[in-house]
Amino acid sequence: MTEFETKLKLSAKLAAKGRVSRRDFVQLALAAGLTATAANAMFVQAVRAEPKKGGTLKIGIGDAAATDTLDPGSTNVNPFTGTALFGTLSNSLTEIDSKGNVVPDLAESFEPSDGAKKWVFKLRKGATFHNGKTVTADDVVASVRHHNVKGTKSVMKSLLASVKNVVADGAETVVFELDGGNADFPYIMSDIPVMPAKEGGVDWESGIRTGPYMLEKFEPGVIATFNKNPSYFKSDMGWFDRVECLAINDVKARTNALNTGEVHYMDRCDLKTLDILRQNPDLVISETTGYGHYVYVMNVQKAPFDNPDVRNAVKYSLNRDEIVRKVFLGHGAVGNDNPIAPTVKFAIDPQPKHVYDPDIVKSLLKKVGAENTQFDLSVADAGFTGATDSALLWQEHARAAGLNLNVIREPNEGYWDNVWLKKPFYASYWAGRPTCDWMFTTAYAAEAVWNETLWKNPRFNELLVAARSETDDTKRAGMYAEMQQLLHDDGGLINVVFNSYVDAHTKALAHGEVASNWPMDGLKIAERWWFA
Repeated sequence: MTEFETKLKLSAKLAAKGRVSRRDFVQLALAAGLTATAANAMFVQAVRAEPKKGGTLKIGIGDAAATDTLDPGSTNVNPFTGTALFGTLSNSLTEIDSKGNVVPDLAESFEPSDGAKKWVFKLRKGATFHNGKTVTADDVVASVRHHNVKGTKSVMKSLLASVKNVVADGAETVVFELDGGNADFPYIMSDIPVMPAKEGGVDWESGIRTGPYMLEKFEPGVIATFNKNPSYFKSDMGWFDRVECLAINDVKARTNALNTGEVHYMDRCDLKTLDILRQNPDLVISETTGYGHYVYVMNVQKAPFDNPDVRNAVKYSLNRDEIVRKVFLGHGAVGNDNPIAPTVKFAIDPQPKHVYDPDIVKSLLKKVGAENTQFDLSVADAGFTGATDSALLWQEHARAAGLNLNVIREPNEGYWDNVWLKKPFYASYWAGRPTCDWMFTTAYAAEAVWNETLWKNPRFNELLVAARSETDDTKRAGMYAEMQQLLHDDGGLINVVFNSYVDAHTKALAHGEVASNWPMDGLKIAERWWFA
């Protein structure tokens, strides 16, 4: 490295800290042989790379509902509640990093024993709640038990069913005893926000948590505002002074809010208008491929979907390639009725592929005498952006294959209250999960709270328990492969596409490597991003 190059590297570090002007940096870069354009670009990159404190982050988020609540044991974890009440307000024992690995959060460490039937979590020292109270093992125990109390509607109940006991061993140690080995158990802990213990339960009503921002106001389905937590235990996180999460369910309204500067970041862009957004020199389009997938679900306990031949006829009646190409403009990978993303360990691509095949559709419908059956499909873009357009295109495919698909356009407002888990055939989406066990336990286990299809396959559920405690990866891979094949062949899931998270934000925002386990940097955009 030459003397000029050494000085340039040092100057870049100083520029990031605001101690070298653009003019001085560019002059040094020119002397090192860079062009003026390259020198300016290098300066901007250096300045943006160093996190800076201050400012109010405003995020426009779709998919909020008036029934959203501060209670993590009963709320629907959508992008709004997830970003506002989990990623901005709260912490869990663990979190998922940008590589998809589980790492400590409120925990300092976690260790298994007894074939992963026992897990010991050591708490981080110095972590406090927003009211100044030190986080203790009793708070963690109460927060976990909150999802298992009698009458709970928590989706975490099924994930925690294997926990025989959870106890505090002193103020800084939490011990979990499971009914079987679970090598993935720390992943589950990333989804349980820690709250203050209170009178045999937890205090969820106050909104007091541990996160980088303290709750100022929460109006379900409208807005959530937060102020910086000056005592946050991660001194290198949480750069903004204030965060505002605005519920903007209509994608056109979100886009307009970003274009006019009302928000700095919007999720779930309208793919048809991306080219218009790209014309704005002050905006950045971001695309992240994770575990998310857009689906249509059939309630297998309701006629006509209680017949597996009908379910398979429906699965063969849509042209997924054409939908991905025309509706999602190539922003995603074609789904094959398997919810496990290709990047997840133990994922397979079940065979045969459910491709568009009118002959199979007609044959199956004739076999069960369902040629004249009308299939009522409820859709709204609240289900996923593009759900309505996909359904209308599918309607054409189905008609040509002899299947009568009736598309019912539902209102975006109230979709998750009035359609989801209530209608027999509708659009939905999943952010996906980083492990097979987590995805299956959350959505396809027989008694899972969010078992949208109400599919209850005895062999699948037997394998789910066995695979969770199996420590031999070869045997475990075989079990998960069989489970994915069972769901593909017999389940009520129609996975149209593994979607990309396509969001947009102002160039004023900067960030590091982005996590893909949830949208908006693993729901932690408020903690991890900053104004450049």
